[in-house]
Amino acid sequence: MQKLILDGQENTSDHHESDENHQNHDQCIVVPTMLNAIADGFIKKEKSWFATSQLPSDLSIRVEDITFYVHKYPLIARCGYLNQIELHEPQNSHLGYDIKLEKFPGGSETFETIVKFCYGLPISLNPANVAALRCGSEFLEMTEAMEEGNLISKTEAFFTFVALSSWNDTIAVIKSCEMLSPWAENLQIVRRCCDSIAWKIFRENSSAGEIIMNEGTWWFDDVSTLRIDFFMRIITAVSVKGIKPEIIGSCIMNYGEKCLPSMYGDTKGMDCKSGTNRRNDSQWSITSGRIVETSIGQNKEQRTIIESLISILPPQKETVSCKFLLRLLKMSIVYAASPALISELEKRIGMVLENASTNDLLIPTYAVGEQTINSNEEQTIHNIDVVQRILDYFLMYEQQKLQQQELKSTTLNISKLFDSYLVEIARDPNVSITKFRVLAESLPRHVRTCHDGLYRAIDTYLKTHPSLSEHDRRRLCKIMDCGKLSLDGCMHAAQNERLPMRIIIQVLLSEQVKMRAAVHGKDITESDDNSDKENSWSSTKNEVKSLREELENVKIQMAELHRDYSELQQEYEKTNNKHRSPWTSGWRKMKKSALFIRKMIEDETQEGEHKVKPGRRTQSIS
Repeated sequence: MQKLILDGQENTSDHHESDENHQNHDQCIVVPTMLNAIADGFIKKEKSWFATSQLPSDLSIRVEDITFYVHKYPLIARCGYLNQIELHEPQNSHLGYDIKLEKFPGGSETFETIVKFCYGLPISLNPANVAALRCGSEFLEMTEAMEEGNLISKTEAFFTFVALSSWNDTIAVIKSCEMLSPWAENLQIVRRCCDSIAWKIFRENSSAGEIIMNEGTWWFDDVSTLRIDFFMRIITAVSVKGIKPEIIGSCIMNYGEKCLPSMYGDTKGMDCKSGTNRRNDSQWSITSGRIVETSIGQNKEQRTIIESLISILPPQKETVSCKFLLRLLKMSIVYAASPALISELEKRIGMVLENASTNDLLIPTYAVGEQTINSNEEQTIHNIDVVQRILDYFLMYEQQKLQQQELKSTTLNISKLFDSYLVEIARDPNVSITKFRVLAESLPRHVRTCHDGLYRAIDTYLKTHPSLSEHDRRRLCKIMDCGKLSLDGCMHAAQNERLPMRIIIQVLLSEQVKMRAAVHGKDITESDDNSDKENSWSSTKNEVKSLREELENVKIQMAELHRDYSELQQEYEKTNNKHRSPWTSGWRKMKKSALFIRKMIEDETQEGEHKVKPGRRTQSIS
């Protein structure tokens, strides 16, 4: 333990060594008596401190809930504040003068150490109490004008030449400043600590040359234990000194992991402080459309942490992960952060949306304090509007890119991600069909190369909303392109009773096209491996053309059937009283015709490459 012996006059200590040369951070200054010994020490009785002396105490000073019974002369000799106070005569002779120090920095513990110093008793200076003693001595005006070598100069020297030279000591000093506002700020203690920490970070990273990411994170855990305003000042200082944005972003994520509350009710990430030294254990969960707050945490403090982290994010794109940005967004909505910061965060997420996962996009609708939901307004579980805005920002950024190849690969990932998100929100019974359609159509049609994911989302929505009308079902299924379904998707959709009949017919035709193309491609491969690609493409076009002609013929026959149906209906109305009617026989003809058409399509599917004669198809349809 390094000691500094002072004998009535101020002596200068040897220059302290660097952080590597001293292991013990509890530095000590022993101050011998400079006055005739008035008190040998202090004893505590309940909430009072008494000076052990043969002379009775003539001054009582109250700090917080502790009363100090001391002698007047040792204190007023070194404390200008007490010297200037007009001391009234005591009401009780055995109590002496009575003074109460309001909002004394450091509290009764710091004042006890200062009283011992005034009595000439030895005191110990260390990184944990030097800031409090510096603020307390400033409060009491213990300057050199009162006495040479007073407490202000000694604490200032220890802080400047001892504490700031060590990383651990500097961290300990700035932590102790959390309860010393505004004195620590006014005396520049916090600023000097932040500048010292930033300089040490920059010096270590610069001396190592090209920093590997893991090696540049040695300071993360220490700064993540600081209060959010101190952390912000350190991050700002290291940014000015030129630390890489990637390292700064990793430090912010590390701080957020330890300080942000969990979204699922665990106690991880609740160790940091925002305004006081109390831990905020606020947890919440969503159950049946209601948000439950399980503790009395300070929501304002958590909101301060969230807004502060958003404000210091590096502007570069890849410095912070998309997962962390979405977690910040969830917390911002839950704790009702500033709308401007939420909008800025949404834009940041839009730049890296391709790196997100489906669970990350499930953003809750409710904020802390919303205990019930208005029964007249059906609220969705997840905030769909936020995801809609994020997607719009993403598409806007993608349009600004110049490389088409990069655009294609990025949007392909987005289509899979977005379809998976549609499946999740489709399970919410409160999602309206209009909102679901608008969200599904937000992604341009050319982005989706395969509509299997979109079909799965539509099918999930139809399961969750079985009461949809036939019109709404057709309107919902219009956003799906049956031609972009895979063969497995077509087979599933063809047997899906929840889909409208018109969609099933389109799926069957699409399935037939795909099967013909598959069989045709197989035949070409088996017959001639060196066939020309142009001939294959022309044959495929001929197949598509013939299928279109057949589809037009089916439409014509359907129109004729519709006319026959109208005539039969009129005839049925005329002969309503007869037991057998042309309507019944006509309807049977229609039914047989329709069944024959379906059997014909199935035969074509099974036969594969064998084509059906046009004359037979026309005859069967008629």
